[in-house]
Amino acid sequence: MLTDLLKTLLGTQFAYYVKVHGFHWNIESPDFYQYHKFFQKIYEDAYSAIDPTAEYLRSLGEYSPGSMERFLELSVIPGQTKVPRARLMIEELLTNSEEMVGLLNQCFAAATKENKQDVANFIAERLSQTNKFAWQLRSSLKEARA
Repeated sequence: MLTDLLKTLLGTQFAYYVKVHGFHWNIESPDFYQYHKFFQKIYEDAYSAIDPTAEYLRSLGEYSPGSMERFLELSVIPGQTKVPRARLMIEELLTNSEEMVGLLNQCFAAATKENKQDVANFIAERLSQTNKFAWQLRSSLKEARA
């Protein structure tokens, strides 16, 4: 059901936003400035998707979850209580981005099946941006040209 998936998406987006923001604050690397700015770009984008997701839930007649406890229950992305090294941060964000893509694909299929083109369009835009960040994270991990 689309609304259940959107609730999971909302919790996941919030968890992702918090994680990336924490990584932004705590990154240490010879490439600190670039990663600090890159993570800021990612968390600002993640944050920008939270409100529209909650509003789509409301437009579909459902209440939006609104507590940290509920977001953590719903999220497919686990939190991070440690401060990993820079490379591990990037690897974790890449994994999380790929998990987000999978969830977004499920949301898109449900929105299309339920004939909710407005939601499907929003999800398609999220897919595009999330795939772009995944590509950039993947490229950041590459050490040698194939």
